[in-house]
Amino acid sequence: MSPTPAARTVGLSQGYSDRRVIDNLDLCLRPGVTGLLGPNGAGKTTLLRTLATITPPQEGSLEVFGNPIRNERDARRARRMIGYLPQDFGYYPAFSVREFVRYCAWLREVPDKEAGPATLQALEAVGLANRAQHRMKSLSGGMLRRAGIAAAIVGSPSLVLLDEPTVGLDPAQRLDFRELIRSLAREGAAILLSTHLVEDVGASCQAVVVLKDGQIVSSGTPQDLARQAAPTAPGDSPLERGYMTVLESHEPARGATC
Repeated sequence: MSPTPAARTVGLSQGYSDRRVIDNLDLCLRPGVTGLLGPNGAGKTTLLRTLATITPPQEGSLEVFGNPIRNERDARRARRMIGYLPQDFGYYPAFSVREFVRYCAWLREVPDKEAGPATLQALEAVGLANRAQHRMKSLSGGMLRRAGIAAAIVGSPSLVLLDEPTVGLDPAQRLDFRELIRSLAREGAAILLSTHLVEDVGASCQAVVVLKDGQIVSSGTPQDLARQAAPTAPGDSPLERGYMTVLESHEPARGATC
């Protein structure tokens, strides 16, 4: 029998006021790294916020590790297992880097006896152990992003949701990030990586979902996506050309089934 999915949506619809952002979306996330691609406005951030239990579904259902999320009590229980990095995350400027990451561990209810070592481990994983006592307000953009990644992975959550995590990272740091998420996957975590960088998906992900206008237009492996490339599609690699090809498609695809 297949293990319980890390996250599953059935018929998920989401929006703001009278604007529908996600429309009848079925998605199944299992351990490993899944890339989430799509143009601006496709609904990627809205989907991640929903999976993180920040925004309740307007229609349809959400399960996290087999547990339905029906109310705030369910959501709070699920958040203990979820690490989430938004595109723009808040922080107290006067906090040290260590205090910020430890605070995020406390929010996720990481036990006190584990929070200290877990904080140091997360900072070492993103190369910020030597900046642990620096104030958040003193960090460069790339360092801030790495601090956010550390906050998302502290305490080894089983489901990690990352929204544009490599923005501001230099090429060497992006390579380190790829190895980091591969190591999390080897430890059994399910990671959803939302990005505009197709090459990061090709290098790091076992699965990829393409979102357009709130619907899935492609779901499978990176190799599956590359095979869909039209001969005349723009792009510098088969994966980029496959991505551009499916964005031109007007047919929604089925999400990964559970």
